[in-house]
Amino acid sequence: MDESIGQVVLLLAVAMIVAIGARQIKLPYTVGLVVVGAALTLSHTDFGPHLTHDLIYDLILPPLLFEAALSIPWRELRRDGPPILALSTLGTAAAAAAVATGMTWLLGWPLASALVYGSLIAATDPVAIIAMFKDNKIHGRMRLLVEAESLMNDGAAAVLFAVTLGWALAGGGEQLGLETLGTLARIVLGGIGVGAACGAAAIVLAGRASEHLVEAALTTIAAFSSFLLAEHLHVSGVLATVTAGLMMGNLGLLSAEDKSYLTRKGREFVVSFWEYAAFVANSVVFLLIGIDVAGAPFESYGPKLIAGAILIGLIGRALTVYPISSAFLRSRWAVTFPEQHILWWGGLRGALGLALALSLPPTLPMRDEIMVATFAVVGFSIVIQGLTMPLLLRRLGFLEEANGGHH
Repeated sequence: MDESIGQVVLLLAVAMIVAIGARQIKLPYTVGLVVVGAALTLSHTDFGPHLTHDLIYDLILPPLLFEAALSIPWRELRRDGPPILALSTLGTAAAAAAVATGMTWLLGWPLASALVYGSLIAATDPVAIIAMFKDNKIHGRMRLLVEAESLMNDGAAAVLFAVTLGWALAGGGEQLGLETLGTLARIVLGGIGVGAACGAAAIVLAGRASEHLVEAALTTIAAFSSFLLAEHLHVSGVLATVTAGLMMGNLGLLSAEDKSYLTRKGREFVVSFWEYAAFVANSVVFLLIGIDVAGAPFESYGPKLIAGAILIGLIGRALTVYPISSAFLRSRWAVTFPEQHILWWGGLRGALGLALALSLPPTLPMRDEIMVATFAVVGFSIVIQGLTMPLLLRRLGFLEEANGGHH
């Protein structure tokens, strides 16, 4: 116990030094963490903890998802609902299908393994993108589109992954038919239901409390209990936490003060508390991603798998963003071409994809290849796409708008 607490403290200390250093040299914080994590592994320094499915699912994802959902207003979600829904549902399925097709055609993977990999890599990671938008002080519709799409598609990808993995482990023989649709509906609706129930219970209790510490503790219980209860019931933990976060944010933090169930001090404290919780979870996960990506056995699988996975991932994302966004061009929900480019290149992969890959059973064919491909895509997207994103934002004129027309 002492040892693991010591390791967490050491990780946090390294992360904070990186945070201060990254600010000084204007490097995106998440990229700095991944690079330093990789450097630690390559220098053979063993930090102890490594990424596991349980660590990501039980400790990292709930605060990240909850904090992101807390600050999204219903009003804006409803206003841009159609493109966000289309991108996160149809888009996730299309991305998974495109990647699976690429892996079978170009790399000769069996269909079942390719589908499992396609569904786990279809989840874009809101964390890295939101961190970068915060760094560049970008607000407004562009940020809402990216954040909301990545929050919803995390849920969609986790659901799709559960279905394809079940099918692959059953031998991939029987057709994906009505039974699959039933499973999908149960996982999605069950997740939303659990999240709504936990959020409502916490709101009722918080309305009776007048102490800001109690109010913050109740939001914490809602964030983690919704996720853990949903996973225990085999429905979507991601959707449960996002639902609880949206409810508690809109009825508490974003509503008029006289209608909020939180006290004024509670509102201020809850916002700061969740920013801090997400910052700590973020810091730990990106440092561990760097440590584990650098330790992945890339040399055993050769450049074909790594380059192929990265290229197919980028093409798969392009095949979803551009056609779906273009369908809305003549409507009031038009997503402009510059916004589409940001959605495509900003589709970073991160914690959720890794969590799903780490949960794969050893009996799945190509399990090791899936792991290596996932680490390669995550490493590339956070470092290369993360570093080049500010350049693209500036090129497309988003940074000038964000900074009031001057640099």
